[in-house]
Amino acid sequence: MATRSEPLLDVRSVSLRYRDAGGGTLEVLREISLHVSTGEFVALIGPSGSGKTTLLSLIAGLEEPTGGEIALHGDSRAPRLGHVGYMPQRDLLLPWRTALDNAAAGMEARGVPKAEAREQAQTLFQQFGLSGFERAWPATLSGGMRQRVAFARAVLAGGELLLLDEPFGALDALTRLSLQRWLAEMCAAFNLTCLLVTHDLDEALLLADRVYVLTPRPGRILLEWPVLAPHPRAPETLSTPEIVALKGELRAALLGSQEGALAL
Repeated sequence: MATRSEPLLDVRSVSLRYRDAGGGTLEVLREISLHVSTGEFVALIGPSGSGKTTLLSLIAGLEEPTGGEIALHGDSRAPRLGHVGYMPQRDLLLPWRTALDNAAAGMEARGVPKAEAREQAQTLFQQFGLSGFERAWPATLSGGMRQRVAFARAVLAGGELLLLDEPFGALDALTRLSLQRWLAEMCAAFNLTCLLVTHDLDEALLLADRVYVLTPRPGRILLEWPVLAPHPRAPETLSTPEIVALKGELRAALLGSQEGALAL
């Protein structure tokens, strides 16, 4: 595993400001610093509008910060766009492409020949429990199956780091729990490095090695907390005294930050 001096991802004092329609400045993120080491699963939680999705966009290279820097393996000049896997809130599967071709789409966009991309996607379909659905159209797939295809696309398209933006937020509770367990298994099996944005404390505590809490806008890191329970974690883990206490601490931090923002 990478050392703290050179993690896979290092976000260093990143800020983001936009010009608003009135000519003023809208501050979205302020002095964000966080890190993710190789093979680690880190969760980022925060209230709506705190800039969580915006931060993932910056890390993915879809836009650049107005202050600070983002480094991969210690190199702030390393390209990020197309080199980081990104799974947005919606699966965004292309309705005119089969499930297999959707999974291969990111690789094709990077210039990988179609036949090679499909071959790699086929291998991942077998490992992800998607065998038999290669020729299925997205409209015929369940929500859980669509998310598996989208995750396969992110794994194939990205490099060592996967960014997950509330990937299970639109699913029913039973499907969400099943996919959380499946995601934990896949991350362990493939030694994936993940940064998950979620509003769900239970999801963060089931999956993450560490949790960062973000304040309301402008988003700042309020606290960082390790989750020391061993993997894999069953849902029953959430009922242990240690996790119950940690959940209480995180909930209090989130509620306190929102009350503080309302008082300003």
